[in-house]
Amino acid sequence: MEPISRVGRPKASSRETLADAACELFLEQGYEETSVADITRRAGVSRSSFFNYFSSKSDVLWSGLDDRIDHALVELAALGAGADGPAVRAVLAGLVRGFAPDPLALALRNASAMGLEAELLRDSGVRHAKIAGGVAAAARAAGVEPVPAEILGSACAAAVLSSIRTWAEEGAGQASLETRFDRALRCIHDLPWSDRV
Repeated sequence: MEPISRVGRPKASSRETLADAACELFLEQGYEETSVADITRRAGVSRSSFFNYFSSKSDVLWSGLDDRIDHALVELAALGAGADGPAVRAVLAGLVRGFAPDPLALALRNASAMGLEAELLRDSGVRHAKIAGGVAAAARAAGVEPVPAEILGSACAAAVLSSIRTWAEEGAGQASLETRFDRALRCIHDLPWSDRV
C-alpha cells in the first residue's frame, strides 16, 4: 500500500507558529503580561522549542532583522580598505530588500496596543548601535577619520531603522520599503560618501 499524500497548505514551521502565537498574545494581553510559557502553550510546542529559535521574548520580534544585520556586518567587514559609498549602500540595501511584513512590522504598527513602546525604543537602540558600528568600521578601514566615520555610521543606521519603522507604521506592504530607504539615505548630507551613498 502506498502512503497517502496530503494536499493543501504546508504546515508552518515551529518558528513561524511561535511568532504568530506571540504576536496574537501581545495584541490580546500586552507584551509585559505575556510569558514565554503563554507563547509556547498557544503555539502547542515545548519551552525548549521556543529557545531553539529565540533567545528571549523580544527576540521573537527582532530575529528576522537580526539575521539580516549579522549578514550585513560580515559583508561590511569584508569590504576592507575598498569600502566606498556605493559598496556600503549595496550592503545596507540588503537589509531592506525583500523585507516582508513580519512580527517586527506588526509590533511597530501596533506598539501602543501591544504595550511595546519602551521595549521597541530600547531594542532599536541595540540594532542602531550594531549597524552604526559596522558602517563606521568600514569607513575607518577605508581611511575616513574617526569622527566623520562615527557620524556616517549613525546616519546610515538611522536611515535603515527609520525607513523600516515608518514603512511598518503606515502599513507594511502599502509602500515600497526599498524606495523609502533610498529616500532616507538621500537625507544624509555633508558626510563622506554622501554624494554616492
